[in-house]
Amino acid sequence: MFKLDNIKIRKNLSDNDVFDIACKKYNINHNDVISWNIVKKSIDARNKNDVHYNYSFNISLKNKHKYKYLKSIPETKHTTININRKSSYSPVIIGAGPAGLFAALTFVQNGVKPIIIEQGKTVEDRKKDVDLFLKTGKLNTSSNVQFGEGGAGTFSDGKLKTGINNPLCKKVLKEFCTFGAPEQILYSSKPHIGTDNLIKIIKNMRNYIIEKGGTFLFNEKVYDIEIIGDKINAVICSKKIETDTVILAIGHSARDTFQMLFSKGILMERKNFSVGLRIEHLQSSINSSQYGNITKLNLPPAEYKLSYHSPSGRSCYTFCMCPGGLVIASSSEENTIVTNGMSYYSRDGLNSNSAVLVNVVPEDFEGHSPLAGLDFQRKLEQKAFDLGGSNYFAPVQKVSDFLNDIPSTTIGKIAPTYKPGFTLCNLNSIIPEFVSKTLKEGILYFDTKLKGFANPDSILTGVETRSSSPVRIIRNENLTSNIKGIYPCGEGAGYAGGIMSASVDGIKCATAVLEKP
Repeated sequence: MFKLDNIKIRKNLSDNDVFDIACKKYNINHNDVISWNIVKKSIDARNKNDVHYNYSFNISLKNKHKYKYLKSIPETKHTTININRKSSYSPVIIGAGPAGLFAALTFVQNGVKPIIIEQGKTVEDRKKDVDLFLKTGKLNTSSNVQFGEGGAGTFSDGKLKTGINNPLCKKVLKEFCTFGAPEQILYSSKPHIGTDNLIKIIKNMRNYIIEKGGTFLFNEKVYDIEIIGDKINAVICSKKIETDTVILAIGHSARDTFQMLFSKGILMERKNFSVGLRIEHLQSSINSSQYGNITKLNLPPAEYKLSYHSPSGRSCYTFCMCPGGLVIASSSEENTIVTNGMSYYSRDGLNSNSAVLVNVVPEDFEGHSPLAGLDFQRKLEQKAFDLGGSNYFAPVQKVSDFLNDIPSTTIGKIAPTYKPGFTLCNLNSIIPEFVSKTLKEGILYFDTKLKGFANPDSILTGVETRSSSPVRIIRNENLTSNIKGIYPCGEGAGYAGGIMSASVDGIKCATAVLEKP
């Protein structure tokens, strides 16, 4: 295999046409081509006068001696799992988000039949509950944007870009494709699936796991665990399930479960996380700022990722940017407001949105309990609920009014997308002063990097509190907690930050279980 890279394309062409151009650039005879595939497709928009695509290909060739000038690709080493597990018990996975699902997938692919316990519903029924909440404000605290099959990432944008560099990332992408994801995720520099596709993919994944012997228990909440000595012996939901292995893939919002685990002596600690607001712009404005107005290429809706470091020592950054998306109601507890962003695969909505967040640290919390961060989140969410009108309407403010610390009384050219509704207000009144101050600094700074970011009519919606877990469940080098047989896993346990890294962590934890004698 050889690599053909740095193929710059400034016209709207098919993949086959682009490959022809690559062959011409590298003087390759088509008769020598055995196979080829795209391994990277990105947009270079640094120069607005020369926005272009950049492609890379892998190619397999006959008559290799003719092409010694090409970059050869080292053979991929496939990691194998050395299965040592002898236990007659089924491993239990608590949580059917990406970490739990990929742990289950790893088990069934290696002949082990897990039991997956999920307090929410199947992804199809969960969508009905989410739709009902958006329409009527009727919240199901067990089945919502946070809880249910697929986890919180299902109702986002299905982003698969990650900062981790792990060979398992390729496996995750390929598995998603196996269950119905678009092939483009294998080579896009910023892969995403979209909520609409994720719902179908997760259903297909579940059916495969069941076909291979896995068992799902939906609408089942684990409210206790049984520990004998220093080992797990059983989990308790509506029934007692004896086991010697539990993967805790509980997600970042399972507050009752965190409390239960803490009461049982599972070691955990406070950790840094971030809070802030959602900001909405017209997607057309973001496109213009990122791409300029000259290119004739058919480009996808533009994205951005921005960060700012305040003289105070705080950081402000954008997170989970959703092109052509909407701000979605993401509460999981009664009398709280939580926001998140969501896009469908087409990303064809009028607005873009992203979280604008400020880091918080354990010293900002009241008390020293490992669960103090949960209380910090909850108080903000309750204040947002009250400010919004105590009816699940979100508090909303124009950027110009937020910067000037005055309540908004009108909406400008950018309409909020949050449902079931919104209430105009002054968001400064509910967020900590250090968060408000750093957000204002960050928004003005981002405007110097992305023209129009501080557009006076841009919309801020409160509050965003669930960007990551405020708790880390401590695990050792064998990936187990202080209780033998318990494997803290994924984003909720503090070891991941998104669909991709959570999925990888699920594979790692399942592998550790399989390889343990």
